[in-house]
Amino acid sequence: MLDESLLDTPDDLAEADRRGLLRGAAEAGARVRTAARHATEAGVGSLKPDGRPRAVLIAGPGAAATHTADLLGTLAGPGSPVTRLAPTGVAPAAGALRWELPGWAGSVDLLLIATPDGTEPSLGLLAEQAYRRGCSVAAVAPAGTPLAEAVAGAHGLFVPMATAPYDHEEPLAASSPGVFWALLTPLLALLDRIGLLTAPPEALERVADRLDHIAEGCGPAIATYSNAAKTLAAELADALPLVWTEGASAGPAGRRFADALAELAGRPAVVAELPEALAAHGALLAGHLAASADPDDFFRDRVEEAPALHARVVLLRDRPISGLTAASAARELALSHDTPVSELEPEEGGELETLAELIAVTDFAAVYLALASRA
Repeated sequence: MLDESLLDTPDDLAEADRRGLLRGAAEAGARVRTAARHATEAGVGSLKPDGRPRAVLIAGPGAAATHTADLLGTLAGPGSPVTRLAPTGVAPAAGALRWELPGWAGSVDLLLIATPDGTEPSLGLLAEQAYRRGCSVAAVAPAGTPLAEAVAGAHGLFVPMATAPYDHEEPLAASSPGVFWALLTPLLALLDRIGLLTAPPEALERVADRLDHIAEGCGPAIATYSNAAKTLAAELADALPLVWTEGASAGPAGRRFADALAELAGRPAVVAELPEALAAHGALLAGHLAASADPDDFFRDRVEEAPALHARVVLLRDRPISGLTAASAARELALSHDTPVSELEPEEGGELETLAELIAVTDFAAVYLALASRA
């Protein structure tokens, strides 16, 4: 059950935030600035690439690496050469995970390693394997870790991960906003330098400014009625979120939101892109998850019962409603099954800024849902 009173009690929220999730979301803009500075100090701006790599291979554990690869692939556009190397192993532990380069990887390819840990032996071995194959290697991880030494031995580029003091107090959640931006930002700067996408220093500064703006509007001191993130968290209290995205950039934000709900708040969610979502999730709206599925709901005594789980559509769009859009059809389908709809649309700006806003608001919502549910 969601304790909605907690949402408007900042002191209680801070006490419940034992994993530093809310602080990580609030300090996302600062993480971007620190990570961009680390990238500059590591020499990203002085690189002189010989052209774009044939393939960009991304390796790392957990949701943060997955989301980073997803977003970078989207920003690289159609025909993106970005590929995530999924790990194998018997457990999601540093010593149990294994990564391998594909057989075709060679001197025209780039290996990127992103991890908030840095003690994974297999990632160090992966860097050595890439060096033997002639692949270029770059990594973002905490300073002073075994991976930093392995990348140096492979003559690669190492960027120290931007961390905060409280990161060391509790185990880092892979979906933590602070972890995500600390890993993503240096890789954005690097791929901008090699011409794979557009993320110059001034664009990263605008992203940091947008994240600061969202932190002001979605922070714990802002009441629920005027706080988009708290409102969304309250709306999803007893709901199965059907996250529908529209626009290429909204896709990674929706997939990250679904993963964050699962990992941080312990809530299931399903995600799909419009217009295919209408067919893919139509049966969910027509089944027992619809709000109209139980006609006796009003008359039944539910004092001793847990609330029924009903679907709620969450529309994430990376552009204003204009021209060709499936949003109207999405609303019509949802409302025809008495399914409520929540909508998020960023303010105008560049692709990176609007994507950052969608991620920031949904990150805050997932964190509030986790804290108010005592997840």
